[in-house]
Amino acid sequence: MDIAIIITYTLALLIIFMYSLAQLNLLFNYLKSRKQADTSPTFDFSKKEEIPHVTVQLPVFNELYVMDRLLDNIAELDYPKNKLEIQVLDDSTDESVITTAKHIEKLQQTGLDIKHICREDRTGFKAGALKEGLKIAKGEFIAIFDADFLPGKNWLLQTIPYFKDQNIGVVQTRWGHINRDYSMLTKIQAFALDFHFTMEQVGRNYKDHFINFNGTAGVWRKTCIEDAGNWQGDTLTEDLDLSYRAQLKKWKFKYLEEVETPAELPVVISAARSQQFRWNKGAAENFQKLYWKMLRDKTVPFKTKFHSFFHLLNSSMFLLVLLVAVLSVPVMYIKNSNPLFSWYFNVIAFFALSTVIFFFCYWFTFKKIHGKGFWNFMEYIKMFFTFFSIAMGFSVHNSMAVLEGHFGKKSEFIRTPKFNINTLKDSWKGNKYVSKNISGNTIIEALLMGYFGFALYSAFKLQDFGLFLFHIMLFLGFGFVFFKSVTSKF
Repeated sequence: MDIAIIITYTLALLIIFMYSLAQLNLLFNYLKSRKQADTSPTFDFSKKEEIPHVTVQLPVFNELYVMDRLLDNIAELDYPKNKLEIQVLDDSTDESVITTAKHIEKLQQTGLDIKHICREDRTGFKAGALKEGLKIAKGEFIAIFDADFLPGKNWLLQTIPYFKDQNIGVVQTRWGHINRDYSMLTKIQAFALDFHFTMEQVGRNYKDHFINFNGTAGVWRKTCIEDAGNWQGDTLTEDLDLSYRAQLKKWKFKYLEEVETPAELPVVISAARSQQFRWNKGAAENFQKLYWKMLRDKTVPFKTKFHSFFHLLNSSMFLLVLLVAVLSVPVMYIKNSNPLFSWYFNVIAFFALSTVIFFFCYWFTFKKIHGKGFWNFMEYIKMFFTFFSIAMGFSVHNSMAVLEGHFGKKSEFIRTPKFNINTLKDSWKGNKYVSKNISGNTIIEALLMGYFGFALYSAFKLQDFGLFLFHIMLFLGFGFVFFKSVTSKF
């Protein structure tokens, strides 16, 4: 039994270490990209004949609290009205359908080409709505925004020009966060997303590795969507699915780090849970659907296959982290009861380098957004350990999602509730879309909080503090997720 535990523990640590090396390579790519000027060809919008027709798609479902804000914001986009079409792809089943229709009528009276498109059923969920709208879209290019996104007035003028390169199929922008400082929950979500939208997206795109359209705040070439097989609703992350199919068809993606598109982060843990579940399960589904096809494609470079492996398996790291965490307690007892393994524990200490790599990678992202300096670095250290603690606290919930994705269990597309939270004074209380149910995983999270409390006790009992910080982070992480899940219901 001891040997089985040690082998499993070591293999999990090894894969996490390989993942950290992939991240380190992306950091090197990111740093190199900052030294290179962008020489991409662009449309000259001073010439009317170079201004293409654009369709903006707004896929929405029961967005009562943010629809007015969304529609007013999109109506302000700076683009020739005769070249702009807006489709509100409304699958709503509540009273927001009526209020949205009235708001659209008012905007139509201003001369704006905006249509309210409602389907009879939600087949394919968001993917189905986008596909339905595409059938009648006038635009050569399709900009997509979720209901909680607020693009700047010049957003189309910043993105559409890059499509002069006929090989560009997608232009994706970086997400911003209008309520980053609302709570610890929003801060750690912003911390994670900033890393993805800064280092990961730039690092992959710079070396022409596969990146993903992030479901919103980006533009597609209509012919690219059609050539790649159109939107498909067989995974929970239709954006990642279509992105990989398009790049397998040799379409290029353009990522614009400097173009920020502000959005609202989930402010209640049940909303964050539903979003995390969808993203993590969808990534696992897409690994099963697409990676083996990519692996067999001889035209895809080895390094791109390597990065795509960890890109699509990104969410599966939660499963490995949970495995390492749970096994770390028996490993601590094995270490102290069997001196024959002493050499082994000296060897696996090397894998602590993974944490050091993550620490440096996240720091470069943090200082790009928040700036350098001693006090910012101190703030970063606090955020780094807080983020990883809470991320580990989510590992049970996210591991369940990953397992469902890999084993092919199907589930509905569960939307993330929007709140219209703009300032610290705004409250989410009373939001009709917030789930009142407590997840069954919450009980497991409570048990694991107790389990890692026992691990802390064991450190004093055995006088072995090698994993003490790790176990403190696990105890606090599972405690945070458990108590937030329970208290947010009242």
